[in-house]
Amino acid sequence: MKIILAAPRGFCAGVNMAIESLDLAIRAFGTPIYVYHEIVHNKFVVDTFRSKGAVFVESLDQVPVGATLLFSAHGVSPEIRRLARERKLYAIDATCPLVTKVHLEAIRYAKEGYTILLIGHEGHDEVIGTMGEAPQAMVLVESAEEADKLEFPPGAKLAYLTQTTLSVDDANRIISRLRTRFPQIANPPKDDICYATQNRQEAIHVLAREADLVLILGSQNSSNSQRLKELAQENGVSARLIDGAQDIDPQWFGGVNTVLISAGASAPESVVQECITYLSDRFAASVESRSIREEDVHFPLPRELRQL
Repeated sequence: MKIILAAPRGFCAGVNMAIESLDLAIRAFGTPIYVYHEIVHNKFVVDTFRSKGAVFVESLDQVPVGATLLFSAHGVSPEIRRLARERKLYAIDATCPLVTKVHLEAIRYAKEGYTILLIGHEGHDEVIGTMGEAPQAMVLVESAEEADKLEFPPGAKLAYLTQTTLSVDDANRIISRLRTRFPQIANPPKDDICYATQNRQEAIHVLAREADLVLILGSQNSSNSQRLKELAQENGVSARLIDGAQDIDPQWFGGVNTVLISAGASAPESVVQECITYLSDRFAASVESRSIREEDVHFPLPRELRQL
């Protein structure tokens, strides 16, 4: 068996920053450290931090007054920030700067009187936070079919934004439909879908057809990891989304000569290497690394941690 190891894969700059922030906060302030939502959407990462004393919460009512709270990489709404101040929490903002960019665009468009069409997945932490910036001015659009059902007066002042972890192809289909229906629609000067999401998708698109099976390392609630699996399937290749080697079923590999391995932007490299070890031991697999893009993006730590 041959393994094609896709690059780029795994942690992006925003995830690296968020994880480093939580690590540093635990060392600096002790535990428990409270985190609003999962720090990133990855079971291995969340379980690791939970074992170190991080407490992941879905409501600020679960956080004691005056405690230390870290906002996850996916960002939060202004209402959550207000509640944190009200409860006198020491808040550390580990929001990915690319998510912050979308929030600022939402604020700007709302102030200028636009109705904002947010392309994204209902219930995703990032979408909840972004919509919280201007709920009265924002409409969620999840598909091209939903775009077809939208009704606005002729010449309505419209703009679109996107969740940062979408499938580029899916987003473009929806954007194309919106432009056809509403030619006046405004858009941000730079795409909202993040560089890492696009690069990982490009690697799958280029390499998947060389494989008989694609393994994506990532958790089921990771939007960008799900998109990688779906993209491989759209290229006509069987694909599985797994948290780690413990999820592998040996029955998947009947007639499989080449396996492509990649990882979503919130999956650590350690789980990738565990899968390679599993396949090497069981099937005498060799590894060929294939890099489609180079990445050298780094984000600074949150302001609250830079002086530590």
